[in-house]
Amino acid sequence: MTPHLAPHAKEATVGELSARSGVSPSALRFYEREGLIKSRRTTGNQRRYGRDTLRRLAFIRTSQRLGIPLATIREVLGLLPEDRTPTREDWARISECWRADLDARIRTLQRLRDDLTDCIGCGCLSLAKCALTNPWDELGERGPGARRLVEEEDPCAAKSCPEARADEVGAVS
Repeated sequence: MTPHLAPHAKEATVGELSARSGVSPSALRFYEREGLIKSRRTTGNQRRYGRDTLRRLAFIRTSQRLGIPLATIREVLGLLPEDRTPTREDWARISECWRADLDARIRTLQRLRDDLTDCIGCGCLSLAKCALTNPWDELGERGPGARRLVEEEDPCAAKSCPEARADEVGAVS
């Protein structure tokens, strides 16, 4: 049986959120300490999470699987409203923050998939094709690593979303 929250439930306990999201209670507390999610405390000092935390957790976990640093995830999540459940438009605005980064990651993954049997510019010179496409490791002069796989700059940086930041500033003014 798949764990779920009752349709009318507006909040979840740590255990309920953990069961539904697949995120361990210790990870939930870590994400809260890191400012990625929020909870309120009951009079008995128990955590209660809003139902929309499930979407934030899915976003965090998927972003982490893609190798996006927590600092970047935190910054982008910071663009969401704190006083209400984010709308589709809110999520669309922050999804633009990821577009360039995800496109670059997709291209890198495609290069890895398609070119791993050929010279990737790592300097090993172990494949016959390396001598033709990277003679004497000329690509090493452009920097470390597999140059043919990392030829694009990593756009995943904390300042990756000036458009959303401008929109947020405009909305606050």
